[in-house]
Amino acid sequence: MSQGDERGYGGNEPGGRTDDAYSTLGGTRQTRTRLPRGGEDDGYGRRPARNSRSLIMAVGVVVLLIAAIAFANQGGGDGSDGAAEKKPEAAGAGPTAATGTKPVQGKNGTIAAGFAHDEQGAQSAAANYAVALVSAEILQPDRRREIVRQIFVTNRVGELESRFDQAYDKAFLDKVGLDEEGKAAPGMTYVSRTAPVGTKTTTYSGSSATVEVWCTGVFGTAGVSSTNPVSNDWFTMTLTLQWADGDWKVDSFSQKDGPAPVNTDRTASNADEIAKAVEEYGGFTYAR
Repeated sequence: MSQGDERGYGGNEPGGRTDDAYSTLGGTRQTRTRLPRGGEDDGYGRRPARNSRSLIMAVGVVVLLIAAIAFANQGGGDGSDGAAEKKPEAAGAGPTAATGTKPVQGKNGTIAAGFAHDEQGAQSAAANYAVALVSAEILQPDRRREIVRQIFVTNRVGELESRFDQAYDKAFLDKVGLDEEGKAAPGMTYVSRTAPVGTKTTTYSGSSATVEVWCTGVFGTAGVSSTNPVSNDWFTMTLTLQWADGDWKVDSFSQKDGPAPVNTDRTASNADEIAKAVEEYGGFTYAR
């Protein structure tokens, strides 16, 4: 269950819950040229007469074939490999496929920054902001203020700081087993990690965009005596973005449940395994 679900925070409220272009994976094109073996005869015990000029020509043909194959495998030239040239178009056709645009390089604290001023940049920003808004750090008052100031438009910062403080008050923190600083008790690990599955732009202009981010995540407190065990959730966040101060910033956001797949009957890991995974596995910077 995500944080917004536990609190009922979200809904339609604003404060609620390439240098590396396409690479072709797969098999390698190979061509095998068969030449007569030196020990073969003509069926009558006689070896065919050798002609040095013919041999040189045959070797030359083989060399040319090898060179042509190597060039084709590189996919270079102006249309020398039609299949390779169609890859970007085919990959971009799927709504959740990668576009090939170079990922954002900047950082504002631990959150990505410097997104492209286009639709793909808006989707990349929304994905990274969704991760920050449902992170364990958002429950820590000091870190929360930093996150709000990093990702929201300036004129919404004061209002949203107040709304977040009200939503994640002492009663909420007690419910999930955290102290007033958003820290878990000794021997316990609070987990709140989100992974965007896909993004979709519903409206876009040069100055604003509305992006839906389909997410899954794990939420809860890992520990032997935890009354809020770690479980998974599926939800969709809708973020309204504005282009401000040279980057995409959040104006408002909301959250709804699903789409969710059928749960498997996989055996759940114990609390120690979950806590260890959170400590050992780092997160990602997301790019559309």
